[in-house]
Amino acid sequence: MPVLTAPEKPIIPTYTLAQNNGDSNAMIYVRNAGGECGEYKLDPAFLQPHRKDYYLFVLIKSGANRHWIDFMPYTVKADTFYFTVPQQVHLKEHAGPTNGLMVSFTDEFLQLEDNHMLRALPIIQNPAAAHEIQLKPEDVAFINDTMSKMLAEFNTDSTWRNQMLASWLRVLVIYMSRLYTEQYNETCITLNYCLLKSYQALIGEHYQTLHDVAAYAEKLNLTPGHFSEVIKQQSGKTAITHIHERLIV
Repeated sequence: MPVLTAPEKPIIPTYTLAQNNGDSNAMIYVRNAGGECGEYKLDPAFLQPHRKDYYLFVLIKSGANRHWIDFMPYTVKADTFYFTVPQQVHLKEHAGPTNGLMVSFTDEFLQLEDNHMLRALPIIQNPAAAHEIQLKPEDVAFINDTMSKMLAEFNTDSTWRNQMLASWLRVLVIYMSRLYTEQYNETCITLNYCLLKSYQALIGEHYQTLHDVAAYAEKLNLTPGHFSEVIKQQSGKTAITHIHERLIV
């Protein structure tokens, strides 16, 4: 009689900044988020679940792709800022036409003595587990100008190039932390929002064996009814939908 065994957890590869730009010593990498005719030439490996060992900041000026961060779906929208921190799980459903700017930087950059204060800023700590920031026209203008200057500097071989890049990146991190606080500070401290994030984390840990909402509610010491109501209120989706979406991924 055959014995049923649980499938092994797939190994999710981790990509380094050196793999991304070919420079093993680089702590900052800047480029356009589009290729010829505005189409982003994506490495096919990025269409599979993977992790990055660096921070990623992206200003999207146009485009409407769909991607997943830590098994949460996001539809990429124009005039929006997207960001991730190291070791989160990424998945892109497809790579359509995109126009924007991207800045990547390593944890080693934040460990430099001049950058210690940056580590405590909201966009780095990300207490709300957020990944997108809506922008006003004046924000788009400021961020586009800052990142464009970084791109121009990155593509030169001028004296003190790295120091200039580091200075512009500090400005960008501080500015985005201000916007992050405006959009997420009040929300992330509420009990219900934290419950949603706890639920998502539990699904990521137990999705292979637990497929029942009541089992997750029990782990969080809540009744299934109240638990389901809060999850629907906070995410706009039923609790069981979160489980199904993770299983699909």
